[in-house]
Amino acid sequence: MENLIEKANQQVLEIIQNARPTLIGLGIAGEVIPGMEKNLFLHAGPPVTWERMSGPMRGAVMAGLIYEGFASTPEEAAKVAASGKIRFEPCHHHQSVGPMAGVVTSSMPVWIIENTTYGNKAFCTLNEGLGKVLRFGAYGEEVITRLKWMEAVLYPVLKEAIAIHGPIDLKNMIAQGVQMGDEVHNRNKASTSLLIREIASSIVKTSFSDEDKVKVFDFLNSNDHTYLNLSMPAAKASLDPAGGVKYSTIVYTMARNGTDFGIRVAGLGDRWFTAPAEIINGLYFPGFTMDDANPDIGDSCITETLGIGGFSMATAPAIVQFVGGTPKDAMRYTTSMYEITTEESKAYKLPPLNFRGAPTGIDIRKVVETQILPVINTGIAHKDPGVGQVGAGIVNPPMACFEQALEAYVKLLEDEGLVE
Repeated sequence: MENLIEKANQQVLEIIQNARPTLIGLGIAGEVIPGMEKNLFLHAGPPVTWERMSGPMRGAVMAGLIYEGFASTPEEAAKVAASGKIRFEPCHHHQSVGPMAGVVTSSMPVWIIENTTYGNKAFCTLNEGLGKVLRFGAYGEEVITRLKWMEAVLYPVLKEAIAIHGPIDLKNMIAQGVQMGDEVHNRNKASTSLLIREIASSIVKTSFSDEDKVKVFDFLNSNDHTYLNLSMPAAKASLDPAGGVKYSTIVYTMARNGTDFGIRVAGLGDRWFTAPAEIINGLYFPGFTMDDANPDIGDSCITETLGIGGFSMATAPAIVQFVGGTPKDAMRYTTSMYEITTEESKAYKLPPLNFRGAPTGIDIRKVVETQILPVINTGIAHKDPGVGQVGAGIVNPPMACFEQALEAYVKLLEDEGLVE
């Protein structure tokens, strides 16, 4: 029995290690995301209904409804959302990921990433920046104005620039970023810089006005989180082919919707195992406290699922200035993750640990046995719709997700007569 599990886990690790996530272009969500429709809104995390949605996710849905023209005011948007006219499904069910609330609507521009090893794709919206933005549940006029500019100016310029440049190897770029002080979840300063450097001449070569090109450069350069929306689909594209490898105990999805935290395990297919999301321990912007915080939200912990993000905090000591703690804490977080993972990454090497590979392949058996939970660093959204980001910090998934998954796994083995 043990040999059967280890063989399956080795197959999953080979899939993950051999992945080659590559940026191949941009498109409009309704035209490129499988199954996308005008009245379909994608969201972060496991499935959730409007009635159970958290404040920031409701706020993001309301912003999306105004952006798409379904409503003209937040109040009208809330009524439309509750009317049954809009369908809600997880980004993960449509080869996509979304940071924080994760809301994707049909008119939004998205990055297109292809895992060239296996041919699967992943999609993600473009990053809006920090503060009062849709993904943190804000829906004010400035939010919609920015989204419309991104659709009308940022997207066409970047689309043409990537077409001029050609495919970009994100695996190599992430590996460089990790060695330059990023963990590519909440610190993306180096990786964003690498991206701008890579496509700068191609932006200059586009057919757009100098004014638009300068605005695009300034927008990318002013937002260190630009690269987050590439690292996330790169991780998604790397992990998705592992889903469905029978008998594997390795986690290939972690995600949260602000109400529930959910995981999916390679050997158990598309089934979600969920429990209530936790409150984040972190640093708060002036005027806000933990009482204002919404529980953990977003698809961005797909980076941790791959072994970067919070799992690689040792390589990004500067991150503690954003999420709290000390550089020693960052080192401790990473070293503890080796206790619950199966291998070390062959691509993502951590200089402070003598270039040891990032901890890769979360094993549900090890999590339950050691009682060590994955470490996630993340932004904090206000619990009420319309406010936006109020801080950043460190959080863990609920242990119940892993216990449920392990129980389901044992039942699978029992049902097949492999254990008594």
